[in-house]
Amino acid sequence: MIVFNRPPYLGTEDVYVLQALKQSKISGDGKFSLKCQAWFQSKTNAKIALLTTSCTHALEMAALLIGLKEGDEVIMPSYTFVSTANAFALRGAKIVFVDIRPDTMNIDETKIECAITQNTKAIIPVHYAGVSCEMDTIMDIANKHNLVVIEDAAQGMMSTYKGKALGTIGHIGTYSFHETKNYTSGGEGGVIFVNDKKYLAHAEIIREKGTNRNQFFRGQVDKYTWVELGSSYLPCELQAAYLYAQLIDADKINNNRLASWNYYHSSLEKLAKNQYVTLPYIPKECQHNAHMFYLKTKSLKERTSLLNHLKRSNILSVFHYVPLHSSDAGKLFGTFHGTDNFTTKESESIIRLPLYYGLLRTDQDIITKAINEFYS
Repeated sequence: MIVFNRPPYLGTEDVYVLQALKQSKISGDGKFSLKCQAWFQSKTNAKIALLTTSCTHALEMAALLIGLKEGDEVIMPSYTFVSTANAFALRGAKIVFVDIRPDTMNIDETKIECAITQNTKAIIPVHYAGVSCEMDTIMDIANKHNLVVIEDAAQGMMSTYKGKALGTIGHIGTYSFHETKNYTSGGEGGVIFVNDKKYLAHAEIIREKGTNRNQFFRGQVDKYTWVELGSSYLPCELQAAYLYAQLIDADKINNNRLASWNYYHSSLEKLAKNQYVTLPYIPKECQHNAHMFYLKTKSLKERTSLLNHLKRSNILSVFHYVPLHSSDAGKLFGTFHGTDNFTTKESESIIRLPLYYGLLRTDQDIITKAINEFYS
């Protein structure tokens, strides 16, 4: 069986995790956490990068940071993972879903402004497959209406928009290090980028259970205490050590995945030219990270047949999100603004092919041969 995903593993993770185990401090914000955060700030030019236990928690931190409260509204695509909505619904916010663009599967930036009301607090662009949303337009809308932009760049590490790292364009950004992502901190993990200086001090406090503990360690206060609402968002040093091993070789992982992505594209390009399938579209201003390779069929029925064909060929491929606005919780905590022209239709056509660091070219040949056979 050709599996859909294997968590990235270089072999050097063991060395760093063992070093972390032998440290006197293993609970978080030790040597390896600081190394990871310094790497991100250097690599992305973010004002501050703070490791978190997951991207979900990074988004929850963002909701706390902007002071989200019951009755506020946030705008996001319905075609996203549940954490994108959960983080804000937990604070009592109403989720306003808008349609996606069929070419990138990202939020349709032209649908955002008409969804804004006097209660709108934030826009949450989700960079699907590591391909950037149209961020210039989104930031212009946010500035015009005095809104906060929180980038859900869970899939976007090593991707850029007009040369800027995803997650660092909006006021706040987040990455995921879940085992399905390009880089992992041992199964779970995340990072929050705080790009607006007015949130910097609060971010440290919220992440440290709502205390000014970090200020105490820096000698800025003589004791630390409970300052505001927060939670325990710090990953342990073992997770940070695992991640740091991969950050050192981030380009190696990225280049390997891009090579696999490009091979899929060239191997299936003929099918796309003959209009059997649609392949991913990358806007010219975007540099993607090969987070996923997908193709689109012409119908849900055809997708089901192709998935079954691949399964019979011992290939595990999957579809992706069920649009949140069609779920029970989506109906309870949110609403879809405008017309669902593409969200449901496009979600029913997409197939994700196996893609991970170290994917064998021979396995890709088996996969692409099976797809070509299906359409022949």
